[in-house]
Amino acid sequence: MTLERVAPAVAAAVAAVKEDRLWRRHLQIAEIGATGRGGVNRQALTPEDAEARRRVLGWAAARGFEASVDPIGNLFIRRAGRSPTARPIVSGSHLDTQPTGGNFDGVFGVLAALEVLEAVDDAGVETVHPLELAIWTNEEGARFQPTTMGSAVFAGALALAAALATVDAHGVGVEQALAQTLKAAPVVNRRAFRFPMTAYLEAHIEQGPVLEAAGKTIGVVSGIQGLRWFRVEVTGEEAHAGTTPRARRRDALLAAVDMVRALRDLMLDATDTARFTVGRFEVRPNSPNTVPGQVLFTIDFRHPDGTVLSRLGDEVAAVCRAHAGGCAVDVIETLNSPPTEFDPRICELIQAAAARQGLPHMRIVSGATHDAKYMAGLCPTGMIFVPCERGISHNEGERASAADLAAGARLLAEVMLRLN
Repeated sequence: MTLERVAPAVAAAVAAVKEDRLWRRHLQIAEIGATGRGGVNRQALTPEDAEARRRVLGWAAARGFEASVDPIGNLFIRRAGRSPTARPIVSGSHLDTQPTGGNFDGVFGVLAALEVLEAVDDAGVETVHPLELAIWTNEEGARFQPTTMGSAVFAGALALAAALATVDAHGVGVEQALAQTLKAAPVVNRRAFRFPMTAYLEAHIEQGPVLEAAGKTIGVVSGIQGLRWFRVEVTGEEAHAGTTPRARRRDALLAAVDMVRALRDLMLDATDTARFTVGRFEVRPNSPNTVPGQVLFTIDFRHPDGTVLSRLGDEVAAVCRAHAGGCAVDVIETLNSPPTEFDPRICELIQAAAARQGLPHMRIVSGATHDAKYMAGLCPTGMIFVPCERGISHNEGERASAADLAAGARLLAEVMLRLN
């Protein structure tokens, strides 16, 4: 690491980042919702999510950092600055996971930001601006849709009332689950949406194989590819499997399969840039000797080019109707998130800091959506990626090294302080 040209206070804070503390805390959070197969199930606004929040709040309180919460449950942990009116420099991510999630997705960004606050404290550095950790509610969108719910509500992209009215597969609403979570992990201070920030930074594992394949420690994220989500409901007619001739059937499952096959063909491209996923597929009545009468499936479509995202996404409904096979079909778009470009000045700061610290780095576009997407519309925003083993994520086999996580936290510390 070469920090000769960095101010002594910045160098001191960077040096105060503790790899062992950061790694130990990852292991401690990984105990909450552990599946026994190496991963975690800590979905949004569950008792496990509340316990993870409580754990982080406890570490913050031990340092004397101040916590606050907004109406959708986003948490903010502040290390005060010298100026009571200066806008905070914020960094964070999320604690919720997929049902079979890994131990680093989201959590790294939370713990890296907490590590920066503590390292700055350990180094005795006084900042003008407050430094804040943000923990966003329901980033994953696994239990409650859409994804990045907390940051979307914070930024005004999703109405609070609509978010609170959302229900999970068991009929439990966000409003009820949030109240239970805040009761289990109470925070006294209240925060308004869209409070002014100097900048927002998010550290994250890449969730892809590019950095590892290139032998790079740091990804300087230039932006996030666009995302469109669809919910497709196919309604046919239940019938006896042994007595109903093929010509008389309105088989919702066969129609849905034809739709998925046609959509797959639509999304194919020679450069393998488009990302098309049917991640949920429900059949009713789900009986072995009954012709299926109803199918629900979801589509996750992503592309870095906004024009292509619009063109192909706009064809989804027509393709589904063309292959309905006599069934009724209802296509509902549940999320339309155009590509995001991060602030060039923030990208340059991250890249320059990586060079000073001797960290191999490269520019990269995020294939996954992150809370930073919504922050980019409110203030200068950037992201820092570190590698994950074989690019595996949303999987209990997700892995990252302690050294890479610490490198990302040191880089985050320098950039946050240089923004001060």
